[in-house]
Amino acid sequence: MTGNSFGQTFRITTAGESHGPGYVVIIDGVPPGIPLTIDDLMVDLNRRRPGQSKVVSQRQEPDTPEFLSGIFEGHTSGTALAILVHNKDHRSRDYSEIKEKYRPGHADFGYDAKYGFRDYRGGGRSSARETTVRVAAGVVAKKIIQQAFGGQIVGYVVQIGNVRANIPDPTRVTLDHVERLPNGEPNIVRCPDPDAVEKMIELIDNVRKEGDSIGGAAEIVANGIPPGLGEPVFDKIKADLAKALFSLPAVLGVEYGIGFGCVPMRGSQNNDAFIPQSDSVTPDNSPTITTATNRHGGMLGGITTGLPIVLRAAVKPTSSLPMEQQTVTKQGKPTTIRTKGRHDPCLLPRFVPMAEAMVAIVLADHWLRFKSQCGEHLKDQRCV
Repeated sequence: MTGNSFGQTFRITTAGESHGPGYVVIIDGVPPGIPLTIDDLMVDLNRRRPGQSKVVSQRQEPDTPEFLSGIFEGHTSGTALAILVHNKDHRSRDYSEIKEKYRPGHADFGYDAKYGFRDYRGGGRSSARETTVRVAAGVVAKKIIQQAFGGQIVGYVVQIGNVRANIPDPTRVTLDHVERLPNGEPNIVRCPDPDAVEKMIELIDNVRKEGDSIGGAAEIVANGIPPGLGEPVFDKIKADLAKALFSLPAVLGVEYGIGFGCVPMRGSQNNDAFIPQSDSVTPDNSPTITTATNRHGGMLGGITTGLPIVLRAAVKPTSSLPMEQQTVTKQGKPTTIRTKGRHDPCLLPRFVPMAEAMVAIVLADHWLRFKSQCGEHLKDQRCV
């Protein structure tokens, strides 16, 4: 199969199946000299792993990575960086009964249509477990953009079912808001609105008891991103970010800035007026430039403007359900199916670090591309 790689200058290639020995990611384009340890990777891998709370899948995977290449004395060497994560707790027997059946909401039928056969054990290559090594690659990307220009990426849950969070200013949400409640306890749904958290947990718990699942939405904010990243035609930064998020399992919609809120607006309402930013000047005392509002979500014409990039992704309910559903066999005969195994009643809490990783990978890639083409221009920028 093709389509296992993503990015140009910062390029990742993954391999592995959910019930195979494990997953590996090879990352090309990593600059040398970046401090990187297993502990660095574990921060986000622990946020993504199953079994971390009562509202996620109870599959028990330590997800401890191994460096296969590209690291020397605790720093990236500039050569291809390879990271391996073993599968430890796969229970293939849970899927034996669905060998001849198509699971609703899954890629089973598509696999047979494309390849003529499929790995029915937990989704094989299309399993969300593949995102383990994407998250590992995302840690490297986060380090690149933080070291290069202080870029920071924070994702969080804004809605589960009909429970919506109130986030007055997305650009002020910190990782601590996402991971901890005001009382210091773990924020197991990763929503920075404490008033919504309890309602979200109750909703997830109720649908889990019913053998069902629930969907929701996540918001991802990138702060400190310089202007000028992205290309004006096919490789628009918004296009690459959309592809990155759509490449994640279960994503059904992506928007940025005001998104679909622009539909009833007039141009005079939607436009963000450019203004000088009086509290910041360039070395030659020229004022830097910003906009009065950020309905454009930090991107205009496919290029970053220096304002925060704000994205949202709609994530569908988990398709694997223990309740009986209608389906057909490979031979087209009507039947029913119950999916065994351990699945998330809601994907959103573990989706957050996956989304952050993909946004970081895109931004690191476009930063390195920009630097290689326009590096001499950096000192002449007039926007922040």
